[in-house]
Amino acid sequence: MRTPELRRAVTAALSTASSLGLRADDAIVLHDSNKLTLRLLPCDIVARVAPEARQVARFEVELARGLAGSGCPVAALAPSPEPRVHERDGFVITLWTYCEPMAPPEIPPADYAHALQRLHAGLRALDVPAPRFTDRVEQARQLVADHDRTPELTDADRELLGDTLRRLGRAIGERGGAEQLLHGEPHPGNVLATPDGPRFIDFETCCHGPVEFDLAHAPEEVADHYPGVDHALLRRCRTLVLAMVTAWRWDRDDQFPDGRRLGTEWLGRIRAARERDGRDALG
Repeated sequence: MRTPELRRAVTAALSTASSLGLRADDAIVLHDSNKLTLRLLPCDIVARVAPEARQVARFEVELARGLAGSGCPVAALAPSPEPRVHERDGFVITLWTYCEPMAPPEIPPADYAHALQRLHAGLRALDVPAPRFTDRVEQARQLVADHDRTPELTDADRELLGDTLRRLGRAIGERGGAEQLLHGEPHPGNVLATPDGPRFIDFETCCHGPVEFDLAHAPEEVADHYPGVDHALLRRCRTLVLAMVTAWRWDRDDQFPDGRRLGTEWLGRIRAARERDGRDALG
């Protein structure tokens, strides 16, 4: 978040916690991009703060409740007061239990895979409305096609991204294999290493699709420990996911730290993947 918005977001989180009887005198920024994650002290509660116009907090809270109730490896909502979505000064705020990070924070691939397998089992048991992964691919493609929203993309890079998103989205979406409810972005930034094992956070990107779409967000070694993986499909999903996250980095309103440098680096990786794998990688 930009500085003025960040100050307002912090104030909104502190005020919300205080109004609920929690002692919140200070806030430590844990993560700051398009959404702000704060550790409130001394109550030691995590507050996630997002602008009202760009949030699906209610969906995320209900999903977290269902998953936690079935014993899935997810971060827990704050136990008191009653878990819900709070609104203040143009922001939506959700409160979560703070998990003390382990050192080192890296999760062994086998543990990561086992936790993701348990999460997928829990997600299969839920009956909740969610978009298909192809809807998110189309959002990325439309962003790339919009010159006003991605003004810094060159014509060649715009064509590369758009063509990759279109071809791979269609090839994977029309393949006819098994699909289920997914996390949507179970990358290492959305997995906490805790003394009780990995815990997944941030379910706002949940969607339906093949499990390989989720695995494409995880470190490559994780798939070696996940049963029944279609590795040819996984290779396509990895290129597709890379194209999607690259598209977000070129959004003029993107606030991801060091986003433009990453966007440039990832364009090079997409180009190399296409040159290496040829048309077979795109379907």
